[in-house]
Amino acid sequence: MLNVILKNHDFKYEVAELIKLFTSEFQFVDNKSFGMVLENNLLEYNNTLISTTKYYENYELRFDSSENIKIDGLNEQEIKKLTKEMIKRSMFKVLKKKFNTYVPWGILTGIRPVKIVHTLLDKGMDDDSIRENLKENYLIMDEKIELALEIAKRERTFIYPIDEDKISLYIGIPFCPTRCYYCSFTANPLKQFGHLRIEYVQKLIEEVKGMAKILKDTNKEIETLYIGGGTPTALEKEELDTLITALYKELDLSKIKEFTVEAGRPDSITREKLEVLKKHNVSRISINPQTMNDETLEKIGRAHSVSDIIDCFNMAREIGFDNINMDLILGLVDEDLEMVRNTLEEIKKLNPESLTVHTLAVKRASKLKEDIENYELTRYEEMIKMIDLSMEYAKEMGLNPYYMYRQKHMLGNLENIGYAKEGYECIYNMQIMEEKQSNYALGAGSISKFVYVDEDRIERVENVKNVEQYIDRVDEMIERKRKEIYQNVN
Repeated sequence: MLNVILKNHDFKYEVAELIKLFTSEFQFVDNKSFGMVLENNLLEYNNTLISTTKYYENYELRFDSSENIKIDGLNEQEIKKLTKEMIKRSMFKVLKKKFNTYVPWGILTGIRPVKIVHTLLDKGMDDDSIRENLKENYLIMDEKIELALEIAKRERTFIYPIDEDKISLYIGIPFCPTRCYYCSFTANPLKQFGHLRIEYVQKLIEEVKGMAKILKDTNKEIETLYIGGGTPTALEKEELDTLITALYKELDLSKIKEFTVEAGRPDSITREKLEVLKKHNVSRISINPQTMNDETLEKIGRAHSVSDIIDCFNMAREIGFDNINMDLILGLVDEDLEMVRNTLEEIKKLNPESLTVHTLAVKRASKLKEDIENYELTRYEEMIKMIDLSMEYAKEMGLNPYYMYRQKHMLGNLENIGYAKEGYECIYNMQIMEEKQSNYALGAGSISKFVYVDEDRIERVENVKNVEQYIDRVDEMIERKRKEIYQNVN
């Protein structure tokens, strides 16, 4: 157990998130003791803040590191931000010596590294200055710096110039055939909740109508439309048709650049459902295998086979879909590098326009978290090899990295990367990740993000997760968003 002592500050949350990159076995204490002790001390001297970190074993000093910042001319918010970063740098350097762990993103524990690159580009910094900044201030490794820089430059042609009159619209379908073991999303199994689908769609259309009035009153233009979940194709074809018909009727979709529907799980896809999507000019769909190994599909709670995935993909091609994304997850239970190679080989044969590679995150709300002791999760070194392998295959398939994000509790504190062929990048994904555009989200469990670029402020407005509560309280969901939007109208 690592005993952690903080002196002259109480940034426990930030320190805890950093230490978790190296070990989960730690506790905060007040005094030195026998065993392993990590001590951080924050001092101020002559307008300079100094962070000193020392690591002791049985009272013997083993490692230490100091960082300092000048605070002349800085405001309170700037001082607080830089102080936390300085403390994490000094602690990181000591922890790295102690644990000798591969932590490629340095002190970053947030989910959007590329956002930092955008901020530096906005300041007019050149590539070398950005590289130096990321290395010095965040201790990020060179290969991740290059990845973040490449993605930021690819994103900028889609995100800039920023237009506050444009928004992205999300429609949430909170049903799934079954709940996968790793899932923490709003995904109600059809066996228990399927009887609510028709009423849910009706209430969702009511929320769409409420949003349509708000969009018209505030002159907002929908740039991208994304129907996600859950699994949207858990709806019957008639329900899908009713919903999308209403979207076209109630909303002005004449200027949208992209319409995505997560077709998702093969055990929810039929030819008739795909034909409904094609009829309504859905431009991009996802068919998400997560793995192309039958034994893993069974272990994670999927009621379909690899051959079903292949059949669904080919059927979508026959119907005319020319922009198909596929998701896979690295680090699934009992999967090794060769099983991941098999997955990538099978996906390569299908040749999708984009591929999203997720690193398994153990979420509090997932079944996996509940049964964690029953699963042997992929070892860290193996995970790094899996990510490298997926990058190699993406390159072979002509796919470029175009967006990236990270999640807390991801195996190895690594990253999720979206790859796409040139011209097939998902604008919605880039906008939602870099937070330069407001995202209006409808449906149970959805979270709207209202972005105020000039104020560097983001406000979140949540819809209730429970489907039955959503059905009963849809007017309240409309009002929550209306209140946030109207109080900020100039």
